Amino acid sequence: MSEQAPPEPRVSIADPRIEAAEREHVADVLESGHLASGPEVDAFQSEYAAYCGTDRAVATANGTAALHAALHAAGVSMGDRVVTTPFSFVATANAIRLCNGVPLFADIDPETYNLDPYAVEDVIRTHDEEVEAIVAVHLYGLPAEMDHLRDIADTYDLALVEDAAQAHGATYDGQDVGSLGDVATFSFYPTKNMTTGEGGMVTTDDEEIADRTEQFINHGRDESGYEHVRVGHNFRMTDLEAAIGREQLKRLDEMVEARRKNASRLTETVTETDLVAPHEPSGRTHAYHQYTIRCADRDALVDHLDDYGIDTGVYYPTPIHEQPAYEGLYRELPNAEEAADEVLSLPVHPNLTDDELTRIESALEVFDG
Repeated sequence: MSEQAPPEPRVSIADPRIEAAEREHVADVLESGHLASGPEVDAFQSEYAAYCGTDRAVATANGTAALHAALHAAGVSMGDRVVTTPFSFVATANAIRLCNGVPLFADIDPETYNLDPYAVEDVIRTHDEEVEAIVAVHLYGLPAEMDHLRDIADTYDLALVEDAAQAHGATYDGQDVGSLGDVATFSFYPTKNMTTGEGGMVTTDDEEIADRTEQFINHGRDESGYEHVRVGHNFRMTDLEAAIGREQLKRLDEMVEARRKNASRLTETVTETDLVAPHEPSGRTHAYHQYTIRCADRDALVDHLDDYGIDTGVYYPTPIHEQPAYEGLYRELPNAEEAADEVLSLPVHPNLTDDELTRIESALEVFDG
């Protein structure tokens, strides 16, 4: 009796890679004995600010801490309303709540999944003087419509905050995300376009926001280190994490380009089916943290791809305004609600092999649903 061939390994939805350069850099930090926030964090901040084209960058313990600190530094406090999207990871709204603010949810553009600026302005007009800021999420790695949102923020004298947790390496009219609002935040969670294990970053050209952020993440300390001028947290990044981030940043453009190449290949297949491919508006460079399609019968597609050994993800199955923690803030947001029922993310990470891409393509081609 002939032996059966072993099953092929599954195609993973994410595949974070730590290379030799990161390991060697971390070993150097371990050898130095300086493990907490120090010279590596300082260097990472400078390099990341240069990458984004901003004057300042402040490293944090994680992406949620970055957003919390940025909102605090931008002036969001007790009772302030902040307009944001219901279609994001819950941390976007949680950070507003952590500043004792109130999230006001505006509906999304059904093609880009990002905030619809016209819906944003409708919400602002309803609440008028109570609104302090807009938080625009660059969902899945696609920049939000920042020119229109910038005009709205200027008209109503609001802070414009970028949640760029998924958008490292994306651009808008040739300008890097992280430099488009008054302040921006990034996450370096393992599945993001670059990682430090955990970690985050705040970028800005506003010196006051940067200084307030630095104080907030370090127990409210001033530059002397002996005076605490405000109440803060310990949201600092370690030198071990920064060492990883500095090496990952060197390869970020290469990794994003690989994601874009994989996405382009997938789109060629998706557009030949009844599925809906991601939309990339003119002037915007999608960084493809996720390659997200739409399918009317998503559960059937998930099961079909699972049979082919292909992992998928749903980001996000329940909009924030429908989460139990946000009971009382519900309002009908049909575009977000429909997207939550239909979106499905396919593997697009830079480590996909040609064979794995072929498996995904073949599975999509024969899906009948």
